[in-house]
Amino acid sequence: MNENIDNKKTGLESSGRYPHAYEISCYFCILKRDAIAMPGIKCSLIISTYNWPAALELVLKSVSAQAYLPDEVIIADDGSGDDTKRLIDDLRPAFPTSLLHIWHEDNGFRKTIILNKAIHKSSGDYIIQVDGDVILEKHFIRDHLASAEPATFLRGTRALLTEDKTSEVFKSKNINLSPFSSGVQNRNNALRLFALRAVGSRKVWSSNSVRGSNLSFWKADFVKVNGYNNDISGWGHEDEELAARFINSGVIKKIIKLCAVQYHLYHPILSKKDEPWQRELVDRTKIEKVQFCKNGYQQSAFNAT
Repeated sequence: MNENIDNKKTGLESSGRYPHAYEISCYFCILKRDAIAMPGIKCSLIISTYNWPAALELVLKSVSAQAYLPDEVIIADDGSGDDTKRLIDDLRPAFPTSLLHIWHEDNGFRKTIILNKAIHKSSGDYIIQVDGDVILEKHFIRDHLASAEPATFLRGTRALLTEDKTSEVFKSKNINLSPFSSGVQNRNNALRLFALRAVGSRKVWSSNSVRGSNLSFWKADFVKVNGYNNDISGWGHEDEELAARFINSGVIKKIIKLCAVQYHLYHPILSKKDEPWQRELVDRTKIEKVQFCKNGYQQSAFNAT
């Protein structure tokens, strides 16, 4: 299985910055996006992918089933082949919201660059970011928006699917998963008890254990720190380094639990040959209180296609 996976990667300011931010929490009980409007607030969902269209299809299927849709979905494609483009083109006409495909050529693991390019193209005030190998529970988008706060970024968790369960899901295309489904690991992370989410949520001035697979933030905060650091290539720590600069610039991490549930599809562990150097970069960012990277969002935006 997973023959399409290459070993390279599978992998408070003025209210003007946060228009109508106080209104977000009012909408967690809305069942249909078209039933209401969020004045001044637009949400962009960014999905990173590389050469695994079978997984991306399941992710997009779970997006289509969301109780509250994002205003747009942007695929940040780190150089996939034509199969991925065909999939997106086939799905776009019937997709329930705007579906964009931002691609650059395959020149090694350049996830930071393509994420910067995708976010540059986004029109949302609020960014929700996931990887192209996770199935989203149907309240995922709504939960992120309901949990959002000014000067705060959100870090969620994920449940894991076993190799056998992942194979079964690919064959059946059935994305109706629950904490009680067979083949689900880390079952506590699959629990959605929205009314009790405050029990598990907490704010901490720490960038540890941040993963871009379940992450959200205000675009203005992202631009302020110059986005992802393009000097990070290869697997590891690009999300934690971004989080460290958020922290250094006064944007606190909010860990969310019992909501924003996702299920991670099994795949082999990727090469971590660059991980030690990138770990050192994160440590240096923390120690030196770096807020703005020299090679990031602005530089990617200038070269965006």
